[in-house]
Amino acid sequence: MASVLNSSTPGEGATKVRAAAGREGDFTTISGRPIERLYTQQHLPGFDYATELGDPGAFPYTRGIHPSGYRGKLWTMRQFAGFGTPEETNQRYRELLAAGGTGLSVAFDLPTLMGRDPDHELSLGEVGKCGVSIASLADMERLFDGIPLADVTTSMTINSPAPMIFAMYLVVAEKQGADWQTLSGTIQNDILKEFIAQKEYIYPPRPSMRLITDIFGFCAKEVPKWNTISVSGYHIREAGATSLQELAFTLRDGIEYVQYGIDAGLDVDEFAPRISFFFNSHSDFFEEIAKFRAARRLWAEVMRDRFGAKDERSWKLRFHTQTAGVSLTAQQPYNNVVRTALQALAAVLGGTNSLHTNSLDEALALPTKEAVTIALRTQQIIAHESGVTHAVDPLGGSYFVEALTREMYDGARQYFDTIDRMGGMVAAIEHGFPQKEIAESSYQFQRAVEAKRKTIVGVNDFVIDDEPPFPILYIDDTASATQIGRLNALKASRDNAAVAGALARLRDTARADGNTMYPLLDCVRAYATVGEMCDALRQVWGEYEEVPIV
Repeated sequence: MASVLNSSTPGEGATKVRAAAGREGDFTTISGRPIERLYTQQHLPGFDYATELGDPGAFPYTRGIHPSGYRGKLWTMRQFAGFGTPEETNQRYRELLAAGGTGLSVAFDLPTLMGRDPDHELSLGEVGKCGVSIASLADMERLFDGIPLADVTTSMTINSPAPMIFAMYLVVAEKQGADWQTLSGTIQNDILKEFIAQKEYIYPPRPSMRLITDIFGFCAKEVPKWNTISVSGYHIREAGATSLQELAFTLRDGIEYVQYGIDAGLDVDEFAPRISFFFNSHSDFFEEIAKFRAARRLWAEVMRDRFGAKDERSWKLRFHTQTAGVSLTAQQPYNNVVRTALQALAAVLGGTNSLHTNSLDEALALPTKEAVTIALRTQQIIAHESGVTHAVDPLGGSYFVEALTREMYDGARQYFDTIDRMGGMVAAIEHGFPQKEIAESSYQFQRAVEAKRKTIVGVNDFVIDDEPPFPILYIDDTASATQIGRLNALKASRDNAAVAGALARLRDTARADGNTMYPLLDCVRAYATVGEMCDALRQVWGEYEEVPIV
């Protein structure tokens, strides 16, 4: 097939264009990448349609993993939500589904994310504040009460306690009569980005990787349609990484997970098709589109050429996108509607498979029902009114977009080589390499904002003094009292001998080489708590303390 890129001789017409006088400015991307005034074929020497671009649905999938794009199926509109008690979050899920949402995404509170029960001293003041509090199977049953898990896809954003939470979800589905073989959804389960960026780790890196490969092996047999990991660049970007660093570190994390799975004795084509990714869509429109397109090509080549995967499903990068929380401002919060719409449009033009749009008030608090509805409507307007879903990869062949995509690809490959020389991503993390890179990028961006080389509307320019107060969602402390009371009642009513026996089997399995998912399911069925299960593994593996980076 002939490409628009090959329709004329390189640079033809470029010398005939005379630059007009223009404004002075910092003509770089938000990541600091210089942008030329005009892009022509001269910026794409040796461009080959088949190897760099290809048709949609064909290797290397730069233009998308489906031949028909969104003409066949729209992306999943998956709004992230969770706060307070399980009942409160359950109500929000029902509202989202009634408003046209097509998937659920669970936000857990900080104690749950850190493997602590609501009554732990470190949970004080955090229960239910920034996500839903889940301590036991009883809470998970409340969370999904009246929501048939066989009929919805659910994404759960949790990492260190991911096996415990996943086991709870499976037991709830089991109690509802759902068949695990047909159950679909995603558990984030990405511990490497925790060490790199978000810092919600519990165990040291290597035993943490053991838990992940245990889920790979378990799901290959028991829950074959479940996405066993969502390799997340989102939090890497939120920590201050550039678009290129987000791309490179996320995919290199994915490479590490695949290698660990193979080293654990798994066949690559048994587990790789269920690896998914999670990217940030930031404010630099074209840079983000290029990142998504480069990601598909990179992953396809890595899986085929580095790991020898034979199943085409292993080559296809599937990803969820969330608009950039870090770009939202407390000042003039209605500006965030516009930011989110542009970021969502970039994700769609980049071919995302599912999408969460942030709410306008999230720089201030958890979103209100009204703000969440606007965020969902943003997706629906893009899907049904903009016309951008009619053609697959409509920006394919743009000199500018293809040049940016190539730069992203080449830059990520350079990072891969550097990390490979270090011995892999776990070793690179232990040496502090990605952490240092992100810290420097974050510092340089902040300097640019403070020097007004980068404009943040309403923050360092176009400022409004004396803004009126903005109404926000307030989460009071009643969730903590409720959850602690329920926890005490649970421990008084359950078979504590059965709990102790299940926890002992979990510790024994962790000390040996069996799959930890099976004793975890026994613990959950006995109503062991998240804290008890995590503590059982703390007794075997200890807790990780990050080495300071100098």
